[in-house]
Amino acid sequence: MSDAPAADAVHIGLDLGTQSARAVAVDGTGRLVAAASRPLTGRRDGVRHEQDPEQWWSAVAAACRDTLTGIEPDRVRGLAVDATSGTVLLADERGGPLTPGLMYDDGRARAYTARVNKAGEDVWQELGYRTMQPSWALPKLLWLLDNTDFPGARLLHQADLVTWRLAGHQVAADAGHALKTGYHLVDERWPEDELARLGVPVALLPDVVRPGTVIGTVCADAASATGLPAGTPIVAGTTDGCAAQIGAGALAPGAWNAVLGTTLVLKGVSPHLVRDPGGVVYCHRGPGGTWLPGGASSSGAGALTRRFPGADPDALTARAAATGSTAVAYPLVGGGGERFPFRAPDATPFVLGDVAGDAEEFHALLLGTACVERLCLDRLDHIGAPVGGPLTFTGGGARNRYWSQLRADVLGRAVGIPEHAESATGMAVLAATASGATLEEAAAAMVRLRDERVPDPARHARLTPVYLDFVDELTRRGWLEPAVAAHAHGKAEQ
Repeated sequence: MSDAPAADAVHIGLDLGTQSARAVAVDGTGRLVAAASRPLTGRRDGVRHEQDPEQWWSAVAAACRDTLTGIEPDRVRGLAVDATSGTVLLADERGGPLTPGLMYDDGRARAYTARVNKAGEDVWQELGYRTMQPSWALPKLLWLLDNTDFPGARLLHQADLVTWRLAGHQVAADAGHALKTGYHLVDERWPEDELARLGVPVALLPDVVRPGTVIGTVCADAASATGLPAGTPIVAGTTDGCAAQIGAGALAPGAWNAVLGTTLVLKGVSPHLVRDPGGVVYCHRGPGGTWLPGGASSSGAGALTRRFPGADPDALTARAAATGSTAVAYPLVGGGGERFPFRAPDATPFVLGDVAGDAEEFHALLLGTACVERLCLDRLDHIGAPVGGPLTFTGGGARNRYWSQLRADVLGRAVGIPEHAESATGMAVLAATASGATLEEAAAAMVRLRDERVPDPARHARLTPVYLDFVDELTRRGWLEPAVAAHAHGKAEQ
C-alpha cells in the first residue's frame, strides 16, 4: 500500500535552471537536509540563446557531491530532475552532445513554425495549444536537422542528457519535456504521420513516460561523479514550471503556482483539458487524471538583472519601496517578443509614467511584472481555466518580501509562500514516490508554507487603474487581443 514518505528517508531533487544547476536533499517531513548549486553560463546573440550541455552535467555532479556530503547513503531513496521547457540538443549514440543546447527562449527557428503548424494542425488543435511557437522544441529540431549533419543523431531534452549520464545509458524522457516536441499527451504517443511530413524520423526521438515513473537507477560511474549511491532509483521528472508547482503543493483543481525566476511561469490544475483559441496556454498531464494548464512568459526578474547588472537587489528594493511610484515598465527579459499572457513576436519593452532615477525604474519593473502576472490569470480565466483556488509564489522572486506583497496587492488575493520555494524541492517530492507514496501523499508530508501575503485593499484599489492602463497600452500596440483586455476590465469591475 502507498503511504507517506518515511521521516528519515532523503529524496534528491535536481533542477537545471537558466543560471544555475541546483541539488537539494529533503527528508520525508519536508526538512531541507542540504542544498548546493553551481552556476551555468550561456551565450546570447540576438534571438539565439545557447548553453554547453557538458556544463549541465558537470554542474549537476558538483552540486550533488556537495549536497550529499555527510548524508548516510542508505537514507537516499530516489531522485528526479527538472529542466527548462523546450531546451534541446542533438547527441550521438553514447549521449555525447553534438550541438549546443538551444535554450527555452531561443528564437532562431521562427521560419520553421509555419511548416510545423500546418503539418500538425489537427494534433495541436486537439491538444489545446492550437499552434507551436518558434521557441518550442519541434521547430528548433527542424532547424537543427537542416543546419547540422550528424547521421544517427538523437534528440535530447535538457533533462534527458542528465538522466542518461545518471543511468549510464539512454532512458525514457518525461512527457512534460516532450510536450513542446509534439508528443501527443492525450494518446500518449509520438504523432508519427505528422512528424513524417516534417521529415522527422521517430527513431530520432526518445521513448516517453509520465512524470513519476521509475526510469532507471544510478550507475557506478555516475555514483563516483555525483556521490549518489549506486542503484538509487531515477524518477522521470518534468519541466521547471511543473516542478515548482509540485514543490508548492498546488495539486488540487483550481490551485495555481507562480514561479518568478528569470521569467514568469504560471501552472495550475484543471479537471479538464484547457484549450486556448489564441494558442498561448498549453496543458501538461497531472496526477490522477487532472491537467496542468499554464504558460511561460518572456517577462520576469531577468529584466532586473539585465538592466541593473551587479546591483544589490535588496538595497534597490528598499529604495524602490520608498518611492511610492506607480510607473510601470514592461519587463521583457530578452531583446523582444512575448509568449504569455499573449503572443507578440514584435513586443518590446516600454514604460508608462515618469521615472526619475534607478530606484523608480527598478520599482517600475517590479510593478510591471505584477501586472503581467495579473494579466496571465485574467487570460486563464477568460479561456475557462479554474483560477479561484489557492495561489502560491515560488522561484527566486518569492524571496523578495516587498515584491511578493506588491504582487499580492496588484492581484487582490492572498498568496502562500512555501518554505522552500524552488523547483528542486518539487523534484524531491516527486522522487519520494519511488518509495511507494502517491504524489499527493508525498506533497502533504513534505510541503510546508513559511509565509502568507495578504493584500492591502486600499493599495489594490489604487493599483487596479494602473494595471488597466497597462492592459490598454498592450492592446493599443496591437499585442493583446481586445477580447482578453475586455475580460480583464470586466473582472476588475466585479
